Amino acid sequence: MTRIVIIGGGPGGYEAALVAAQLGADVTVVERDGPGGACVLTDCVPSKTLIATSTRVAVMKESAALGLRFNGGPDGIVGALEADMANVNKRVKELARAQSFDVAERLAYEEVKIVRGEARLTEPHVVSVGDRHIRADIVLLATGATPRVLPGSEPDGERILNWRQLYDLPALPEELIVVGSGVTGAELAGAYLSLGSKVTLVSSRDRILPTEDADAAAVLQDVFLRRGMNVMSRSRAAGVERSGDGVIVSLEDGRKVEGSHCLMTVGMEPNTRGIGLEKAGVRLSARGFVDVDKVSRTSVPHIYAAGDCTGIFMLASVAAMQGRIAMWHALGEAVQPLKLGWVASNIFTDPEVASVGVTQQMVDSGEVNARTVMLPLFTNARAKMQGFEDGFVKVFCRPSTGIVLGGVIVAPRASELILGVSIAVQQHLTVDQVAHTFSVYPSLSGSITEAGRRLMTEHTY
Repeated sequence: MTRIVIIGGGPGGYEAALVAAQLGADVTVVERDGPGGACVLTDCVPSKTLIATSTRVAVMKESAALGLRFNGGPDGIVGALEADMANVNKRVKELARAQSFDVAERLAYEEVKIVRGEARLTEPHVVSVGDRHIRADIVLLATGATPRVLPGSEPDGERILNWRQLYDLPALPEELIVVGSGVTGAELAGAYLSLGSKVTLVSSRDRILPTEDADAAAVLQDVFLRRGMNVMSRSRAAGVERSGDGVIVSLEDGRKVEGSHCLMTVGMEPNTRGIGLEKAGVRLSARGFVDVDKVSRTSVPHIYAAGDCTGIFMLASVAAMQGRIAMWHALGEAVQPLKLGWVASNIFTDPEVASVGVTQQMVDSGEVNARTVMLPLFTNARAKMQGFEDGFVKVFCRPSTGIVLGGVIVAPRASELILGVSIAVQQHLTVDQVAHTFSVYPSLSGSITEAGRRLMTEHTY
């Protein structure tokens, strides 16, 4: 029986463990924090739970436009509604623990052994946890990553925070400064704005979400500004310091921003140092990420890696697929290499931003020849009924064949809507096939089939 040891119990680790166990391997997962890893316990699950609450608040605050009135306060629903952060955070942490328990139960059902502790490679085929030494035919590294710390601005868990410390706050931050306008910064800045914080978002770039679709970023930034967020573009933070009951963020141009709390969202660093990888011959990048090929192999034939420690699309779905692919390959099963062009991603802001396949930047630069259609969400009948005005559906296709190459959706629950475009991309469907697919009327997904019809009539085969 093949002995497999997996270091890390997040999505990359536990999904790999399930595959390996079902294929008859003897599987041990070593996890420091608990089943599900940081993804379930401190990162993805807690943040998306918090965001779900904040989105509900935003919908209620804006319901007056639908003709609703709340008599609980002098200013209507806006004045009467406030977040009870003690209970919000209690629910966030309870849900994370429950999800971790579900992962543990599933692993136990498949007879996967779980060892709690810090793991390291002491020999190429030996993983050590304290004084315990576990022999392995195959090792999978799924060690994840940790929030990057800006030198001189170390989080203290009280006023200067990383996103893993948010859920221990006893009350809503009155004036929250968010440093970093990437995905995590935008998601949490928007969430706390809806919950009632006064939010300043410090962005070193021209706009928020600098690596995402420019049209999508523009819509989201407009929403943030309309809701009262202070977005400071082209403002690079130099440091953060405590000041009494608050914080001061110093910018490189000499300006200072004061608030009650500061949330640092300045990237991630891989958990790859000090666990014996270099001694085992595992090649790391200059930034410390594990180098892997498209079937998750490292530079050492029997050692694989998956998830954030590889630096490839830091998404739970990608980590899980990397882990599955690693086990299929290691255990001799037929496997299709990871195709990043098929990866669907979502930013859990309000509205959400989902994308798959080629990007607008690839089209604009000439890297990909494509036709594009973009339909504003406010033209969709269901969106009008629900009072959604911000967003769009954008679809790319090949000019000659009409094959769908990708798309971007900015809308409530865009994470659900993108599946249709993802299927079209992965299965090489044409816009004609999309156009001839029935969608419910009225529905937001109807804009996807409408985009297919627009492209079908606008291009020639």
